[in-house]
Amino acid sequence: MESVRIENLLEKYFEGLTSLAEERELSSYFTSDKVAPHLEQYREMFGYFAAAREESPVRQLPLETKRKPVITAWLSIAASAVVLLGVGSYALIHNSRTESLGTFDNPELAYQETQKALSLLSGHINQGVESVQYVEVYEEAKSRTILLK
Repeated sequence: MESVRIENLLEKYFEGLTSLAEERELSSYFTSDKVAPHLEQYREMFGYFAAAREESPVRQLPLETKRKPVITAWLSIAASAVVLLGVGSYALIHNSRTESLGTFDNPELAYQETQKALSLLSGHINQGVESVQYVEVYEEAKSRTILLK
C-alpha cells in the first residue's frame, strides 16, 4: 500500500506537481532503510539531494558592488568637453587660414590650367577605352568557342 503511494508521488514528482510536504515525504522514504526493491534505483538520487541540502560553502565570497565614484564620471565628461573644444578650435583656425584654391585672375593662365586638366582626364579615359576593347575581344573569342561546342 505504501509503495503504491510512493510510486504515485514519484510520478507527480517527475511531472513537477508535488508540494514541499510530498517532496519531504519522498526524501524521508528514500533515506530510510525500508525502501521497496523495485524503487531502489531512486535511493541514490534522493540521498544526493539530502546530502547536498546539508552542505555548506567552504569559503565565503565577498559580495562587493563596484560603484564608480561620482568624481570619475565628472572627470570623463570634462575630458570629453576639452577634446571637443580642441578639435573645434583647430578646425576653425585651419579653415580661416586656407586660401581659396582654383581661382585665377589671369584668363590666359586659367585657360592653360584647364587644358592641362582636360588632357590629363582625356589620357585616363583613353586608357579605360583601350581596356574595354580587350574585353570586347575576349567576349568575341568566348562566344566563338561556345558556338563550336
